[in-house]
Amino acid sequence: MLPPLDRYRLENANDLLTPALLIYPEIVDANIAATIRMAGNDPNRWRPHIKTAKIPAIVELMMAHGVLQFKCSTTLELLVACQSGAEDVLLAFPVMGANAARVKEIAARYPGTSVSVLVEDAQQAAVWKNSGIGLFIDVNSGMDRTGIDPKRAGEILALAQELGLQFRGVHFYDGHMSGIPAAEREQHAHEGYGRLIQLIQRLEASGIHVPEVITSGTPAAPYAISYSPFRDADFLHRISPGTVVFNDTTSLEQLPGYGYQLAVVVLSTVISRPKAAIITCDAGHKSVSADAGVPTCAVLDHPNWKPLKPSEEHLPIEISEGAAPKLGEKIYLIPRHVCPTVNNFDEAVFVVRGRVQSTAPVAARGHESALRTVAAISA
Repeated sequence: MLPPLDRYRLENANDLLTPALLIYPEIVDANIAATIRMAGNDPNRWRPHIKTAKIPAIVELMMAHGVLQFKCSTTLELLVACQSGAEDVLLAFPVMGANAARVKEIAARYPGTSVSVLVEDAQQAAVWKNSGIGLFIDVNSGMDRTGIDPKRAGEILALAQELGLQFRGVHFYDGHMSGIPAAEREQHAHEGYGRLIQLIQRLEASGIHVPEVITSGTPAAPYAISYSPFRDADFLHRISPGTVVFNDTTSLEQLPGYGYQLAVVVLSTVISRPKAAIITCDAGHKSVSADAGVPTCAVLDHPNWKPLKPSEEHLPIEISEGAAPKLGEKIYLIPRHVCPTVNNFDEAVFVVRGRVQSTAPVAARGHESALRTVAAISA
């Protein structure tokens, strides 16, 4: 069920250029609190991925709740997290070559932040030797995107031994749980965690202590928290959902009953009515991401309207019933996938009680300049 439009309606919306990314910080604050409740009221069990937030003010809001550790995927996200004062950041993406050099540079510039990266073989690990950067072994959860197959436990053991004091723990991202039917998701998630626990037990039996275990994006997070071997373990277990700070149609469907609310909408303008039953607004896939498929979004206050396939700037919407909006009228869109939607915008508009409170740059969107490496800077 879509939330009521009245909570998101913006006074003087006609004064804004559209499409515009509207963020409701009071709701963001409530979503952060809801995630900490899910994590047993312990903010230390949440290492949020900032690929969703991307805005220093949102990172700082999480820190105000006691969440001081984060995940990220790019050197720019790492830089923004460090600049925001994060105590501990894991770059959860394989980086090599110039990207690795840039990570070392950022870590050296912000010595107050503990920086870690992922590795899955000795070649990657060698890049970080004596760097002071922590190393997490990336274990393939079955998503088959990155990491070592847990069945290759001997290789994982040998790698952990080679890492020595730089070994920070194990990373096990089971993002593919989003494709598992809700009724089966907990069972599948716990089966994967069982294989992970067996691997950790083998490491511990070999004299290698595992300080931290990181699992679970948004769809699997509740099932990691409910998995008792994580709760009762000697290691620190953390979940890592990021979408939940803002939410979208997907996450609200995946996690009912946890108190999550929609905290982001895209404000759009009706620009055309090419057919009697179709309107077009200015929120194509360069605004509302299409990576999750069509429909790319839902329309607040109009659950029966059907967004059609977008082009770069145009989003046609089929009007099945009721009066069509007039040209120039504003509509409010809920993204199907909020993370890349946020990444589409240079700036966010913060809205409090129907009024624009402030604007903020989406500082971690995109990537850093390709020339921004140690070698290029010193040349």
